[in-house]
Formats: sequence, structure tokens, C-alpha cells
Amino acid sequence: MQRLLIQFAHPALERSRVHRRLLAQVPQREGITLNDLYEAYPDFDIDVAREQELLLAHDVIVFQHPFFWYSTPPLLKQWEDLVLEHGWAYGSQGRALRGKQVVHVISTGGREEAYQHEGLNRFTMRELLAPIEQTALLCGMVWAPPYVIHGTHRMSEAQIEIEGQRYRQLLLDLHEARVDLRATTRYPNLNHALSGVRVEGET
Repeated sequence: MQRLLIQFAHPALERSRVHRRLLAQVPQREGITLNDLYEAYPDFDIDVAREQELLLAHDVIVFQHPFFWYSTPPLLKQWEDLVLEHGWAYGSQGRALRGKQVVHVISTGGREEAYQHEGLNRFTMRELLAPIEQTALLCGMVWAPPYVIHGTHRMSEAQIEIEGQRYRQLLLDLHEARVDLRATTRYPNLNHALSGVRVEGET
């Protein structure tokens, strides 16, 4: 089993049909920790020592958040700025996060075709996340392409329920080490990769 930390960031969860459903599907298991950043730090006063301890105590870090102006919600950006300290997370002496795996689970109102070179947003989702990918690599972490839930504004309740079940399965696969994240880097997103990278022989 791998210890799994979900770093959840949503400034208006009460208005999000999708993320409320995703959170409801998080397995209640030992070794899976949900850390709601906006609930923990409503005044943006981040407890750096607490957050670093959480990172050290887990093997896989899942950043779950909506896509805000081609990036993360502001509290998650501040979390990066404060928690990923030089000499701890990166630099010649910064080795605390080496080998840990990182996955982003992102919701966006735009459909997948909008995040193509010929689409409205002109870049792929992975290209838009390049600064976050490089941050993870600088810290010596294993980066996986993002798991993206597209078209959330137009989803029916039935479609949201299906996405919730898929998310639950993703978390179980990560927790039970059924996904080889190192093998996903050639894919544009983790959604497309999952069928081909589950560890053989696991159920």
C-alpha cells in the first residue's frame, strides 16, 4: 500500500457540483488523507511545518482543484511558494520530496477539444501546467500528466456520478500501487494512460 495525501483546494466548494461529488467518493481508508486547504487556512496563514510533515508522511500527493485562469487556485499557489522551501524541497540540500509521486486532478468547464493547439485555448492542458510540472521535477518528484475532468458546466448529475466513481477508482489504484506513474509521462493526460499502465496481475 502507498500512503496517499489529497491536497484539495477549492475556494467555493459549496457551489461546485463536481468537487462535492469527488470528495464524497474519497475512500475512508487508513493511509488516505484528505487535506482541505481552504478549510484549514481560510485566512491564507499556512502552517508550513504541518504541511511539510504531511508531505513527508505520504508517498503519493494528489492535488485536486479546479483550473483557475490556466493555473491553480490562489491558496494552492501560496502553498507552493511557502511550503516548498529551498534547502528542504529543492537545492543541493533539499531532498525531502525525492521519489514521491505527484498527480493533479483538475476540473475545467472547457471541453477537451478546447485544450488543443487548434482549439480556443491554443495549448494542451499539459503545456499549460508546465510550471507545475517543472516544480515537481525540480523537487525530485515523479510527475504524472494531469487527470482532467472536462466540460463540467454542462454535466448532468448522472455524468457527475460517473466521474465520481472514476475518481474513487483512481485513488484506490494509487493507494494500492496498481498504477506505474513513471510509465504515464508519454501520454497527454492520465485519463488516456490508465488502461495501459496498471500493474500486471493486480485487481
